[in-house]
Amino acid sequence: MHTILTGAPLRRSAVSLALGCIVSAGAFAAAPGNAPQALAQVRDTALQSDWAYARLADMTDLIGPRLSGSAGAAAAVQQVAETMRQLGATVTLQPVKVPHWVRGVETADIVDYAGRPQGVSQRVVLTALGGSGATPAAGLTARLIIVKSFEELKARAAQVKGAIVLIDTPFDQEMAERGLAGVTYGQGSRFRFNGPKAAADLGAVAALVRSIGGANFRIPHAGATGLDDNKRIPAAAVTVEDALLIGRLAARGPMKMHLTLTPQNLPEADSYNVIADWPGTDKADEVVVVSGHLDSWDLATGAHDDGAGVVAAMGVVETLKKLDYRPRRTIRVIAWMNEENGGRGGQAYFEAHKQALGKQYAAIEMDSGAGRPFGIKASVGPKAEKLFAPLLAALQPMGAHAFTRRDALGTGDLHRLETGGVPSFEPLVDSHSYFHYHHTPADTLDKVDPENLKRNVALMSSLAWFLANIDGEIGRAPEQGE
Repeated sequence: MHTILTGAPLRRSAVSLALGCIVSAGAFAAAPGNAPQALAQVRDTALQSDWAYARLADMTDLIGPRLSGSAGAAAAVQQVAETMRQLGATVTLQPVKVPHWVRGVETADIVDYAGRPQGVSQRVVLTALGGSGATPAAGLTARLIIVKSFEELKARAAQVKGAIVLIDTPFDQEMAERGLAGVTYGQGSRFRFNGPKAAADLGAVAALVRSIGGANFRIPHAGATGLDDNKRIPAAAVTVEDALLIGRLAARGPMKMHLTLTPQNLPEADSYNVIADWPGTDKADEVVVVSGHLDSWDLATGAHDDGAGVVAAMGVVETLKKLDYRPRRTIRVIAWMNEENGGRGGQAYFEAHKQALGKQYAAIEMDSGAGRPFGIKASVGPKAEKLFAPLLAALQPMGAHAFTRRDALGTGDLHRLETGGVPSFEPLVDSHSYFHYHHTPADTLDKVDPENLKRNVALMSSLAWFLANIDGEIGRAPEQGE
């Protein structure tokens, strides 16, 4: 039987957790702290375990897609909760109201263009974006125009009204190959999230965006939009190849598209963050969060995004249980709900803890895929970097000892905690191919390298253990400028 987590129990959790530690501490070996031998044992135990990969297979093969509000999301909550209970963690479910959007029919054809042979049209491969409005059941036909930027969109406002607008901005794979995948994705996601709303405000009847990814296999990439309820026009992502086709046809003359999208925005649904505590000893009221988001887009099974992050976080507890280790601070595994199309899980957790953020000692999130990890990214002050030397020494044998300090990481579910002053961390991973699969039907288990997943579990376990046992403060975000 699970406990439903609300604001009041959260405020009382420190007392009950500490009492629980007193009762159970005798069953565990004395915590070895951050001695080099202990860190090496944590690392090596994780590297030798395929437990996380097996749990990822459970999630992706037995459940599949996990979009918020879906049966898959609900099943994943129960699966993760039960698995963590079996490990001996203290599991609670934190209620979260989430959007419930479902896709329907999605087809498009360019039905009129210069040089079109009689009876011929060009099929366009696309997928509705989260939060998209719907066309009539029979679809709609309208002029199709292309813009390359927000500035061009505004400059052509008169042509936008009554048209289907394609916002065509390419993903720079060369940047991704050089370790800057997140930067080029961020540029594209601005147009995906804000572009349909900007087009709707100018009177467009529908908006299309070029898919954000570097592998051109005529697969569309889903994602969220920022459309308002009162202007929820149809919005979709087209494949790179079809965006290029549209560009070539536009060079020949005017075009028309027939578009059918029939998604539905249903009433909000009840869901949960899964929270699993591995209680601490003398500092049990201080928490180190280690996390990934449980929801995924509905086109595939969300193996990289973010099933891998969830099972890597779960693997931290599995590793420590094998070693019979109890940390000084509580290690809290969180499987966030609704990162993809609302961020409600992260918001709910922040609201429940914002009056006592000082007890949130540090937070880790893995949400950049399960590529090979090369180190750690951290939002700590320059003075704190030297504190991590023992951890980096332990990670050096697996080639994951790079340390990148930033003023803010801005990760999906931790950014509110980080803005509130909680130091945040994430694995520094090779993501050059991550956006080949991200938000597509191809994000499946076979794309995850089991050895790289083990490395991520080892890094997350070592980092969480180190943070849970280090003496003193590591520097809160407002102090980073010192």
